[in-house]
Amino acid sequence: MPSIRMRPEIAALPAYRQGRPAVSDGYKLSSNENPYGPLAEIVEALGRAEVNRYPDATGPALRAQLADRFGVTAQEVHLGAGSVALLSQFITAVAGPGGEVVYAWRSFEAYPGLVTVAGGRSVPVPLTADGRHDLDAVADAVTERTRAVIVCSPNNPTGPAVGAAEFEALMQRLPSDLLVLLDEAYAEFVRDPDAVDGSRLLRRWPNLVVLRTFSKAWGLAGLRLGYAIGSEEVLDAARAVAVPLSVTGQAQLAGSIALRHEDLLLRRVEDIVGTRGRVLQGLRDLGLDVPDAQGNFVWLPLGDGTAAADDVLHAHGITARAFPGDGIRISIGEEESVSRLLEAAAALPR
Repeated sequence: MPSIRMRPEIAALPAYRQGRPAVSDGYKLSSNENPYGPLAEIVEALGRAEVNRYPDATGPALRAQLADRFGVTAQEVHLGAGSVALLSQFITAVAGPGGEVVYAWRSFEAYPGLVTVAGGRSVPVPLTADGRHDLDAVADAVTERTRAVIVCSPNNPTGPAVGAAEFEALMQRLPSDLLVLLDEAYAEFVRDPDAVDGSRLLRRWPNLVVLRTFSKAWGLAGLRLGYAIGSEEVLDAARAVAVPLSVTGQAQLAGSIALRHEDLLLRRVEDIVGTRGRVLQGLRDLGLDVPDAQGNFVWLPLGDGTAAADDVLHAHGITARAFPGDGIRISIGEEESVSRLLEAAAALPR
């Protein structure tokens, strides 16, 4: 049988793969999931949902809730099947063949693939030695071919958040017609008072789109629900390239209920932040180099020792996310996982 002719860059692109499977008696700390189960009201509502019907494509009820929460109009809110789907839509809308997308690296692992699929070219800008964005270098990398800049804050997988003042300086340097995507998937976990908060910048920069998700803090990762906030004109471009009906009715319903129980869910977030602090301090007490952590994960920059360290963690029942040659990202999980994690970390080769 003849081979199907494919775009060569797609043929060379590795498929997305999740981390190694968790051990049965251990802890899965590899996907930055929320360790708390869903609210009972959400479970009950999902059990009554009609799965034989298509969802409302635009999600008007949930968009109205989000618009009220952030002080914008419903047309300035766009839903997607997770923030990664939204990233794909915006990149596809602006970065065709020859177009460049600038982002820090290492950052969210989906960025390079999304740019390649859109036909664009990635321009990765190295992080600083402590895992932070170098926004001066990001601005320097922008050329007339640049179609979008992505800023991930807090940065996944390294942890630090981008400062409000440095983000302001970046926006001042960038052309006003250049799309800037502020990826704030972990915004609810940030406790750095100097960190950028995209919700405070809405409408100030018409070329800025803020991306957030219900997957992490809100505990709805399995339902795939994210949202973008920005100018109606820019969001309309994303809507034009979105896969129709990709945000399920169940996801919309769960997101709407979650927003009504925000106080309870954010108390859970506060518990996760407290656990994060204990994990961070415990790892540093063991002599490990751990950058500032503002998401629901910590980062061990282990370089060439990453694979061996991943095996040690796995042998102790800790399934983390290894990025060979760079480091290991460890999600903040159940309170019971902390002692096991620190025990495993103490056994890591130095």
